Amino acid sequence: MMIGDKLSRISRRDLFKLAGQYGMSSTLMAAGTFGGAMSLANLASAAESTYERRFAKEAKYNLKFGASGFNARNLLIERAGALEFARDLEARTDGEIRIEFIGDNQICGQTSCVEKTQQGIVDIYAASTQNSAGGAPYLNVLDYAYMFRNRADQYHFLYSPASMRLLREPYEKRHGLKFLFSHAELRGIQLGMNFDDKPTITSVEQLAGTKNRVTGTQLGRIAMEALNLNPVPVAWEETLDGLKQGLIDGAETWASAVAYANMAPVVSQSVHLNFFCGTEHTAMSASVFDGLEGYLQDAVMESSYWAQTHVQAANEVALINTVGQSDPQLPNTIFAQNGVRNAFLSAEEIKKAEEMCSPEYQPALWEEWRERLNGWSGGLDTYQEIYDEVRTIDANTLPENVEPRRWWKG
Repeated sequence: MMIGDKLSRISRRDLFKLAGQYGMSSTLMAAGTFGGAMSLANLASAAESTYERRFAKEAKYNLKFGASGFNARNLLIERAGALEFARDLEARTDGEIRIEFIGDNQICGQTSCVEKTQQGIVDIYAASTQNSAGGAPYLNVLDYAYMFRNRADQYHFLYSPASMRLLREPYEKRHGLKFLFSHAELRGIQLGMNFDDKPTITSVEQLAGTKNRVTGTQLGRIAMEALNLNPVPVAWEETLDGLKQGLIDGAETWASAVAYANMAPVVSQSVHLNFFCGTEHTAMSASVFDGLEGYLQDAVMESSYWAQTHVQAANEVALINTVGQSDPQLPNTIFAQNGVRNAFLSAEEIKKAEEMCSPEYQPALWEEWRERLNGWSGGLDTYQEIYDEVRTIDANTLPENVEPRRWWKG
């Protein structure tokens, strides 16, 4: 059951009243533990016991966690693992680390969370790597077009020791941030009301010439331009209105982002181009991590591993049962309720798109950025090494069947 359904009997006013009494972190953590619909009285009781448990002793470290757009009603739509990580880390350290979870853009947004963590305003953040790439350009390393074939490839890389030298270590060295874990989806074009009465997209050519919102990723723009998708920078909070009014034809993002951001009412078709990463990651200030005792650093890593395994299983289920990314589509999903059609392109069409825009077939398009990223990684061939690493697993591997590994242990 979605957290929105769980909270449907509880008004926003009552929710904030509880949060004022027990804190938003305790209230959200309590809400996340319910298996079904809850009453105000039940949530109040759970929030109180959660608060008492969390504050039973003095914390050694109080860490601020800025989580961009996540709020009480969408944390169980896109399963990015932020609250689960916070809850597990508090329990694992027996309260020595306490997390103040600040979501709903209250302290930072999709493009600003990375910078506010670098500035020390927050200690941990959750946002997409693509939006964060404006403040931490090394994150572009994930965004070479068609480097990942599917979500299984993404999870395999996140668990792989190769991710240490190709992603995590250069990211930490260059930007002072520690990449902890991430959800994994691949981006497509979410078409707005301009395509509501048009046939379901079946080819790349049908998208040519459309005007589409793009995120902060520089590499994403390269792929969009090569596919004639006219990338237009539009703030995330303005995207919904742009799609509704037809000012833009579509938005480059992923399915569960449409669902959690309440964009489904203004999206007519979700076109699964799968052309580069949609990764809602959680990262931490490296200096804050380094300031923890060794056993607490171990706890952060173990909670990150646990959160990664949770996300891998939970988001795969949520895509089908909650979002509606399947064929046939389940009737009570967000996409079904809002009339969002899935446009799953054929293998032939995906190959055509890959040949139009990927480094494998169009190396000249990527040369400048590839050279830059290779330099930042200490001279590794970032694209080729990630490309080769993810192809060590079978292309038909299901995402939920990827073997979890503690990536930092080699």
